[in-house]
Amino acid sequence: MELLVIRHGQSEADLLGVHEGRADYPLTALGERQAFKMAEYIYKHFPPDVILTSPLIRARRTAFILQDIVGCECVEEQDLMEYNNGILAGLKKDEALVKFPIPKGGRPAHIPIQDGESELQFRYRAEAVFSKIVTEYSGLNRVAIVSHGGLISNFIKAFLKQPINSEFVFPTGDTGFHLLQIKDNSRVVRFMNRQEHLGERDLG
Repeated sequence: MELLVIRHGQSEADLLGVHEGRADYPLTALGERQAFKMAEYIYKHFPPDVILTSPLIRARRTAFILQDIVGCECVEEQDLMEYNNGILAGLKKDEALVKFPIPKGGRPAHIPIQDGESELQFRYRAEAVFSKIVTEYSGLNRVAIVSHGGLISNFIKAFLKQPINSEFVFPTGDTGFHLLQIKDNSRVVRFMNRQEHLGERDLG
């Protein structure tokens, strides 16, 4: 099976300079345009059998645009949501540094942010949703997954069977997508973070 892992388009939080995470901001006009271009490209080159999406507005809207063009089922999956950043959600980044400064040496991976989740819980959630998807949709040729930058990075770590303390990060641009393949006993990265569907003015 193939996993087509897609990040949502530009959201209003990107322009406001706030911590997004679980803050539920919609796509900008540019984000909508990015999503349409991505959907048309995916329909032509990598049409999925099903779309799974985070229920957060920016991802769900991106997924619905893809669904409208491809015509397949779209299913919301709670565990595809972005990192639960608790008290930081929607807070200006400079304000957050004053109100909730990062502990010296960083926050230990096992300690959750107030009202949120820890890095270990986040990684475990990505591992769990990866396992669920490859188990429940194993009979399909290609599954599209619409999510967020942080979750996608952890999802790729799960695919690569990286250790919990892995320091590698896998960034994804607006509507960038990765193609991962599971075949027999092999896991193949076909490509990562493609954005060729976007012209220079749509890169954000």
